[in-house]
Amino acid sequence: MRRLLHLLCLFTVMLTLIITGCAPEAEVSKGPIVVGSKIDTEGSLLSQMIILMLRDNGFEVVDKSQFGPTSVVKRALETGELDIYPEYTGNGAFFFDEAESDVWKDAQAGYERVKELDMAAHNIVWLKSAPANNTWAIAIPQSLAEKEGLETLDDFAAYVNRGGYVKLIGSEEFVNSPAALPAFQEAYGFTLSEEQLLTVSSGDTTQTEKAAAEGTDGVNTAMAYGTDGALDAFDLVVLADPRGVQPVYEPAPRVRGEVFENYPEIATILDPVFASLNLETLQELNAKIGVEGQNPTDVAREYLVAQGFLE
Repeated sequence: MRRLLHLLCLFTVMLTLIITGCAPEAEVSKGPIVVGSKIDTEGSLLSQMIILMLRDNGFEVVDKSQFGPTSVVKRALETGELDIYPEYTGNGAFFFDEAESDVWKDAQAGYERVKELDMAAHNIVWLKSAPANNTWAIAIPQSLAEKEGLETLDDFAAYVNRGGYVKLIGSEEFVNSPAALPAFQEAYGFTLSEEQLLTVSSGDTTQTEKAAAEGTDGVNTAMAYGTDGALDAFDLVVLADPRGVQPVYEPAPRVRGEVFENYPEIATILDPVFASLNLETLQELNAKIGVEGQNPTDVAREYLVAQGFLE
């Protein structure tokens, strides 16, 4: 009897081992990872690229794109409400009170500096940046530029100071951030009054550029970015910045260190994508969203498939 019980126990163990060995391995859950972005065209595009690439590589992703302006998404990442979002290297100058340093006007040096500072201060990792400078800019209609001979911000300042008509539309961040309009005004010696400003909540430059092109509410000057695709479509020109007021703003994923430690493969997944995004490419993709009205997710997916990042 004991021998029979022993054999039955042995058979049970062996059967369990066979079943366990033959059973398919359970899929390892990765994530969830919360992806955010700023409230602008390029933020939507880049966040969707991040989301699509992570999902294709087996991650559970929570989509919180269009989350808020810079101050909001920055804080959300640092407090753990977001795990990753696309940020710009040049903003490190203002995150860490180093606006006076020339390091931010050099693309590689600025990237290395913000990586170092953000890791030390917040345990945040910067992945590879795109080779495209999405710097703040001021744009005006081609017709105004030709009529008044305006090519640079020095020309624009002289035009403002001699009483030329100006009404500028920009986001709250552009109008108030020390990095944007105030920096231009200080460097070039002009000041726009409240009556000369139309401030909007969104950082969508398609909105600002369209208003300047169409003269909405008397607007003839717009906040713009270097990678905007709508400039040509709206017949606007960017005023040159010969004094080099602006830092280099290359977009890159900004990731919580804890998340990166758990999933270091995120760099392998996203670095090649961002390396492929040069200035002309981002202008073209942004135009599809801002000018043609295409969905950011569709534009992102089409590009990733065309480049072989997705099937």
